[in-house]
Amino acid sequence: MRSIKSVFDGFKDFLMRGNVIDLAVAVVMGTAFTAVVTSFTKGIVNPLLAVFGSTNELGLGVQLIADKPATFIALGPIITAFIDFFMVAAVLYFVLMLPMKSLKNKFGTTKAAEPTETELLIEIRDLLAKQQGLSTEQTEALSKERATESA
Repeated sequence: MRSIKSVFDGFKDFLMRGNVIDLAVAVVMGTAFTAVVTSFTKGIVNPLLAVFGSTNELGLGVQLIADKPATFIALGPIITAFIDFFMVAAVLYFVLMLPMKSLKNKFGTTKAAEPTETELLIEIRDLLAKQQGLSTEQTEALSKERATESA
């Protein structure tokens, strides 16, 4: 029988799994929150934009040819769509992504720092020297000689 700790460790690993969980939660929450944002913009933002529009029923925009409603460029819906997008993005970031990042920092594992290029080259040099039966001191001396010759 598995211990309780191993069950919780498995659950933690499941929760902390990469982008798949983030994406699934973001899609569900984004879909649910879009209805709230759309209602907000239709009920509050659109009337405020209409204040800045002309007195006609077309709303905020530019009429290219007078007496032809088909030539009206509506700016209100474009502004409303941008406001919708930024509100949904802000809520998803502050409600989902920041807490998830905080949890990952708190419970996640830290990766060991990767070696630099110089450290890798030194390690390769030492391994080759070991295969040839040279000591580390002899290898370093050879490296210094070659460095001065090439300079």
